[in-house]
Amino acid sequence: MPLTVNGEEITDAELRSEEAHLRPQLRRAYPRESQEAVEARIVLWARDNAIERVLLRQEAMADPEPLADGALEAASQRNQSLSPEQLEAQLRIERLTSRLTAKLAPPRPKEISEYYRRHPAEFLSPPMVRAAHILKKLDEQADPEAVLQQMQAIQAELEQGADFAEVAARVSDDSMSDLGFFGRGQMVPEFESVAFALRPGQSSGIIRTQFGYHILTVIAHRPAGRRTFDEVKDAIAHHLFDQKKRRRIEQHLDTLRAKADIQDSGPRP
Repeated sequence: MPLTVNGEEITDAELRSEEAHLRPQLRRAYPRESQEAVEARIVLWARDNAIERVLLRQEAMADPEPLADGALEAASQRNQSLSPEQLEAQLRIERLTSRLTAKLAPPRPKEISEYYRRHPAEFLSPPMVRAAHILKKLDEQADPEAVLQQMQAIQAELEQGADFAEVAARVSDDSMSDLGFFGRGQMVPEFESVAFALRPGQSSGIIRTQFGYHILTVIAHRPAGRRTFDEVKDAIAHHLFDQKKRRRIEQHLDTLRAKADIQDSGPRP
């Protein structure tokens, strides 16, 4: 018997697509479980997700209120890969979930500080370095020798005392010369190894990576440690508010599911 929700069939292909979407997430989330146990969880969660998505869409599409003038046309211009029907469903679901969560209060300062206090491991930061760079790109049309000569001229200018930021703004092929703080594994190895080896204020020689030629300067090092409350309070507030919204939508889905006619013969073996 096929899986149906209020008479609407959820196809096997849709379920398998949902399973494929969940598989990498759940394998990371449950590394100590056997592959068989994780696969069984994936199948069950995929069915639940598919059922809930249909319930939410069915309710959103049953709302007789039309979309705002021009909303569908604007959405179509932003996303041309979806059909008008898919776009309308997406917009109606967004409107429904927005209404469901409209009266939720954002987290209070005490909730935010309590979360920070109770979850110290979430805010541990590895050693990081902040660096800026000057980049001259190498592409198929570029002459590597000519680009290298440009970089050598830039290096000579810096060695004569030119301001790094001013030179970067004038000649770099990367509009964002200040790369901010980054940890190990976030940059290509050739770049990362030099950045972590330099002291603040030191500049490198010319480095070649897959992106081209770089000269970098280190602005600061940040040792491993816990990030400060001020650094993370906005992210915590956003996380807690998202949790509230998800709980509200899940409560609504529980109500829809209790009233729905769901015909389900169970997960496939």
